[in-house]
Order: sequence, then structure tokens, then C-alpha cells
Amino acid sequence: MANSLFLASGLGIQNWTYIIVGLTFALYIGIAIWTRAGSTKEFYVAGGGVSPLANGMATAADWMSAASFISMAGIISFAGYDGAVYLMGWTGGYVLLALLLAPYLRKFGKFTVPDFIGDRYYSNTARLVGVICALLVSFTYVAGQMRGVGLVFSRFLEVDINTGVIIGMIIVLFYAVLGGMKGITYTQVAQYCVLIFAFMVPAIFISIQMTGNPIPQLGFGSTLADGSGTYLLDKLDGLSTDLGFAEYTEGSKSMIDVFAITLALMVGTAGLPHVIVRFFTVKRVKDARKSAGLALLLIAILYTAAPAVSVFARTNLIETVSNKPYATMPEWFKKWETTGLIVFHDKNNDGHIQYVADATKNELVVDNDIMVLANPEIAQLPDWVIALVAAGALAAALSTAAGLLLVISSSVSHDLIKKMINPNISEKGELIAARLAAVVAVCVAGYFGINPPGFVAATVALAFGLAAASFFPAIILGIFYKRMNKEGAIAGMVVGILSMLFYMLKFKFGWFGGGGKTDWWFGISPEGFGTVAMILNFIVSIIIMKFTPEPPQEVQDIVENIRIPSGAGEATGH
Repeated sequence: MANSLFLASGLGIQNWTYIIVGLTFALYIGIAIWTRAGSTKEFYVAGGGVSPLANGMATAADWMSAASFISMAGIISFAGYDGAVYLMGWTGGYVLLALLLAPYLRKFGKFTVPDFIGDRYYSNTARLVGVICALLVSFTYVAGQMRGVGLVFSRFLEVDINTGVIIGMIIVLFYAVLGGMKGITYTQVAQYCVLIFAFMVPAIFISIQMTGNPIPQLGFGSTLADGSGTYLLDKLDGLSTDLGFAEYTEGSKSMIDVFAITLALMVGTAGLPHVIVRFFTVKRVKDARKSAGLALLLIAILYTAAPAVSVFARTNLIETVSNKPYATMPEWFKKWETTGLIVFHDKNNDGHIQYVADATKNELVVDNDIMVLANPEIAQLPDWVIALVAAGALAAALSTAAGLLLVISSSVSHDLIKKMINPNISEKGELIAARLAAVVAVCVAGYFGINPPGFVAATVALAFGLAAASFFPAIILGIFYKRMNKEGAIAGMVVGILSMLFYMLKFKFGWFGGGGKTDWWFGISPEGFGTVAMILNFIVSIIIMKFTPEPPQEVQDIVENIRIPSGAGEATGH
């Protein structure tokens, strides 16, 4: 596609990437040094004094991981209508979290989700189950982030994926271990600015190129700029059907699987420990509500643009590669080939790329995860824009990875060591334990980044399923049902997490005899099974609760209290 709109740059993509990524990394490290944590309260919840705006931006960056930045638009590019389940599930889940859980958890006043579980269910066994679930969710989620970091480094800094993961580990370790939540919060404010700018600039450029409309959210529903009067989506539907693919705007997933994945992503979001902990960093419950609303607005900028980016990327990809001579492929194609994320097999030896739906004839395999990263290159945007996208992808992956590492380290140091193993540990000792736990967590996360269980969004979707299966029922029942006791909650969490793990290992990794799509229970994919596991958790929790003693009266009083809005006593005169 002609690039008459923009000026070319003589520096080259790699040099621009070194400059922009180097500057952003220097900024993150500088912030970490400036805001380093000196106490456990600063390490766990940034001292509890973050402003709603800063917390809203940090929450948005924490929430918008490599899956949101890199993988979501990539999935929608290839799955079309079916890919919208990720968009609906993740957006709806954040609304659910902000309205239903965040203010109550903030009023309960605990640092971590396992801390809430342990105190609300008056049991160290419940706390231990909560710690195990938090670690499982966080490690599964962080594996996706580390793979995202490796992808960016492997392409733009031209190192192999493993080296890229190790570089990312070192950077995130530095500011997560040094700064704790205080350092992470202000680093994430900077990372939000970087990632949203990096996502929107190329989207605006390409929207102008293709439709003449500078607003991507409107551009993908507009007519083409070539004067033909054809709508962009109609053109993509035509390109897709010509190659034997389903129409882009038509779905092929079963309704039950769409429902199950969407609900699993929604309730999984509401049980994500690294997002929930963000609401403990503000001073008041009112500030928690305010920062949740601000975060939703800031997240919506990227989420409403993602479908447009996916359409732009898919259209440009098909037009660039389909039935074109391999010898004429642009430089970006050859560069991505070296990463193994685009693979061309010339089956008929004619030197042309046959990109079709028929697997026996198709000669091109494109990884979902490259679509956002390669999009500016396919559209021939200036080198600095391409480098900016690399910096944005790293900001998205590192911001979420840091939040997850903090959950892992605080689960070990606060919930396991302080609350269960050694209650008399000094604050300094607890801080050292938290930092050591973060170091170990980074190493484990790096291993999963080098040996990932799937592409970024699929890996992350499994983490949401685990969160839905374990935490969501325990948190909801803990807040809204004072009769819920420790026996019910523990049994529900154990059944929920084990059933999700079993299904995930069986159908995603081939354990226990494996099986394909035809063997899925109720026609539900592993990404959607979190919904079934969550329902099982609720059923088991309530049945066991019916046959076991009520919680102590003081616990029931706490539950009653956290549901009363702040200031209600003054308003009613009680």
C-alpha cells in the first residue's frame, strides 16, 4: 500500500526500537528507584495513599496485558465474529469487578485475596487453598506475559525469543522487587501512557489510509477511501470468502461455547488477584469506586479500537500475501519468518503463496500474536511508529507481569509466612521474604515464557478460567451471604480448581487420554470450562454449608458491616 501520507525515516526500525524501548525502560527503572518501597505497607499496597486518577491509570495498565495489546486483535483478525467473546468477556468482567466486588473488598481492608479468604472464612486451611489458587492463576497468567515479551524482543531487537524473555525478566525483576506496589503503581501510570499511545497512533494512521476517517472506531464501519463506495467490512467478507474462509462477520462457534467463554472471562476477571489488589492502594472506599470508573474509561479506548485494528490488519495481510510471488514479499515478511511466527511451505513449488482455508492446499501459517505487531509494517507506516508499537507491547506485558509477580510474592511472604508459618516475623524479615519470593517467581515465569502452553491469549484465557473456578464464588458468597462458612468455601474452591485443572490438562495438553473438539463436555472448550467449574464450586459450597455449622457471630457481623455504605450511619441517624 502506498505510503504517501507519511514521511519516511532514515534511522531504520531496529535503531528506532533501541531508542524508544531504551527510553521507556530508563523511565520505568528511574520511577522504581524514585518510589522504592521502605515498608511492607508500601510494598503490598503502595502505602494506601494513591490518588484515584493515578490508580485508575495503573489499574488500566495492570488490566491491559499482552493479551489485550498483542493477542486480542490478533484473535479477532483470524476468528472474526467468534473472536468477539474475548472483547465481551474481558470488558464485561471489568464492569462486574468494579461494581460488584472492588468497593466491598476495599472496605474489608485486606492486602491480598488469600488474606480476605483466610479472614472471612476464619481458617488457615482456607487461606492455604487461597494461596495455592492465587499462585496457579498468577503463574498461568504471567506465562502469557513473558511470551509476549519474548515475541517483541525476537522480532524488533532481533534476538531469539528465549533471550527476549530473559531480558524482560531482568527489567521486571528490577522494578517489582525494588519498588513493590509503590514502584509498580507509578511505573504502570507511565506504561499506560506508552501503551495507549502505541496502540492508537498506528490505528489512526491506518484508518486514514484505508477509509479517510481518523477515528479507528468509526473507520472500520466506513467506506473505503478509494472512492468505490464499498464498505471495509464488506470488502473483508469478500476477500475471506474468495479464499474459502467463513465470512468475517459470521460466527461458527456454538452458542453454548460462546456463552461459556464469555462468562468464564467475565467472572474470571472479577476473581483476578492482581487487579483486585489495586483497590487497596487508595485511601477510601469512595476512591476505589472512582478509580474503577476511571480505569474503565481508559480501558475502553483500547478495547473499542481493537476490532478496527483487527480488520485493518487482516485486510492488509490478505492483500499483501495472497497468491503473490514469494520472491516479492516485503522485508517485514522475511523478518517475521526468522522468528518462526510466519511459515511458508511451497507445496506446489510454483513460488506463489497460496493462502486459503483448505488445509491441504494452504501454504501459509500466521501466528495470531503477530498481527498487531506486524500491522504497521504491513501498512508501510514510518519506522518510528513500528518501534513505538514494540515499546507499547512491552509496556503492556511488563505492567501486568509486575502486578502478577507482586501477587505471587505477597501470597508467599504475607499469607503463607507471616499469617501461617511465622507470625512473629519482623517487618524487615517479611520484606526480604517478599523480595526473595519475587525473584523465584520471575524465574518460574521466565521458564513458562520460554516453554509456553499456547499463544498469549489462549494461555491468559486459561488463567481466567482458573480464577473463575476458584476465587469468584468464594468472594461473592463471602461478601453477600453471611451464612457461608469455611467448610463450604474450602470444599467449593478445591472442587472448582481441580475440575478446571483436569479439563485444561486433558483437552489442552493431552493428559488423561486427551481428546479433540468432538470430545469436549457439553461442547465447551477449555477456555470456557471455567464457567462449568465455577457452577460446580457454587453448588458444592452451598450443599456443604447446609450440613455444617454457621460461621461465628463476629464473622457474620463483619460481613454485615462491609455491605453498609460509608456514611450510612450519619445519614440515617444510627
